[in-house]
Amino acid sequence: MNTMTTVILVLLALATVILFVLLAAAYKKINSLEKRYNRFLRGKDVENMEEIILKRFAEINVLKKNTKTVADSLSAIDEMVQASFQKCGLVKYDAFDDIGGNLSFALAVLTKKNNGFVLNSVHGKEGCYTYLKEIVNGESYISLGAEEQQALDKAKNTDNFME
Repeated sequence: MNTMTTVILVLLALATVILFVLLAAAYKKINSLEKRYNRFLRGKDVENMEEIILKRFAEINVLKKNTKTVADSLSAIDEMVQASFQKCGLVKYDAFDDIGGNLSFALAVLTKKNNGFVLNSVHGKEGCYTYLKEIVNGESYISLGAEEQQALDKAKNTDNFME
């Protein structure tokens, strides 16, 4: 025989052995998977599998419904928060030269959209007088005193309540 033919026959024999080893490994792996599959499907797991899947789908539906309820509640709460008073500005002052102690004050209380009121309490010797002025979009239709304007400016420039 020719040496070239011998080399080709040896290479083919070697390739056949390698393919046989790979085939045996694949067969072993298939048998292992088949055993695991049969073990999984054996017994009460098969009977309960559909029941378990249906139960999980029911739980998912309940969770979806609860999530929608929570989202709706959060939306309603957000609307209420937007309409609530969130910003505050306070200026204490002496209304009259002969009375000290900063007993008078101007208090501005606003929503996030700068709607609310300015409360001014003027303390004097003869009594205490309180004035309330409405604020719409950060402005008053009635002229504000210096302290009231300071309180309003403080409130408008505040991001958090009672800052």
